[in-house]
Amino acid sequence: MLDHKDIETKAQTVQREMHDRLGVRGRDLAHAMRRAGRRLPRAVRLKGNALAQAAFFAQNPKMARRLDGTEVQQSYDAVMAHLGTIDVKENRKDRLLGLAGSIAFNLLFVVGAFIGYLWWRGYV
Repeated sequence: MLDHKDIETKAQTVQREMHDRLGVRGRDLAHAMRRAGRRLPRAVRLKGNALAQAAFFAQNPKMARRLDGTEVQQSYDAVMAHLGTIDVKENRKDRLLGLAGSIAFNLLFVVGAFIGYLWWRGYV
């Protein structure tokens, strides 16, 4: 059976890893999981919420006895395995390329509209 310190350590480790990989901050793991939202797959969110609930229950000795240690460990392993696959550099590169593409499209649209306006007025 896991004790309060083990579960709290696991929750803090997951929260720290979420901050490093996703840039998500929160006052506790449950808050960080809510802020991560759809950046995590549904199965990982459910496992993370189960781990956050276990961390909350572990604070109460009567509720801590009801926790299943293998379920907590499986939730921790699943969330950490997914967070380990996230490549921070690749996400940053994708975000910058998306921004550059959006800016290029908007610039081409404005230039095309300007040329269309000049043609309509008879200057071209």
